[in-house]
Amino acid sequence: MKFGICNEIFKGWEWARVAGYVSSLGYAGIELAPFIFAGSVEQVSAGKRKEIADIAGANGLEITGLHWLLASPKGLSLSSPDRSIRERSTEYLKALARFCGDVGGKVMVFGSPKARDIPPSSGFGETYERVKDCFFSILPVLKERGVILALEPLTQKETNFINSAKEAIRMIEEIGHPNFKLNLDVKAMSAENRPIPEVLEGSGRHLVHVHVNDPSLLGPGSGEVDYAPIREALQKIGYEGYLSVEVFDFSPGPESIASTSIEYLKKIFDTDIR
Repeated sequence: MKFGICNEIFKGWEWARVAGYVSSLGYAGIELAPFIFAGSVEQVSAGKRKEIADIAGANGLEITGLHWLLASPKGLSLSSPDRSIRERSTEYLKALARFCGDVGGKVMVFGSPKARDIPPSSGFGETYERVKDCFFSILPVLKERGVILALEPLTQKETNFINSAKEAIRMIEEIGHPNFKLNLDVKAMSAENRPIPEVLEGSGRHLVHVHVNDPSLLGPGSGEVDYAPIREALQKIGYEGYLSVEVFDFSPGPESIASTSIEYLKKIFDTDIR
């Protein structure tokens, strides 16, 4: 199993410092929140993109891809009743796919809860079709750049649209494209009405990326979630992708979050090598 970590934990650090520190702890990959580099990836020059990739490579790190895709710029939404907003958001996802490919990333995790919410003026069905149409529109760019968009179920505390792996898989199977798959998040799976191992085992055919964390909003091992059954389920389905640390409570500080998370993951997955 390969371990990664998300870069927004290190907000305020220089990129070279982040890459060096993450590598020193034994992480193999790093996942990028694009807003850390610029309000819009369209502002990131070709030279800067190369520098991001080169610094990661020089530290033995793989850039796994992107997440928090539509957190910035402001006002993006795939579910808006306003067609112009949906079109602008779709074009920005295409720009993100190009950025992801340029820095060497392979997976873009689509969480972005507020950018997919069912609006007060709309129902589930019309929202579902709007969002699905937007995803269809970006498939050619994803294929061209060798990037997978991974749909992420989130809890009802975060969004009112796609709250379970089964709901996400329904859309994934309807779209039916190799560049559109599934990301699962331990915190989100904890809110499902099935045990986490059952969620994982039912998702294996579509699963391409996993976020590891805890309902405590901290890293893996910080709360009540036992990762031993998670390890067994991932082994059962033959998962070989990344376990990427994503937290939402930054108060312990980046060094503590990064070090304690990988220590726990190594202990559970019984490895200290990449």
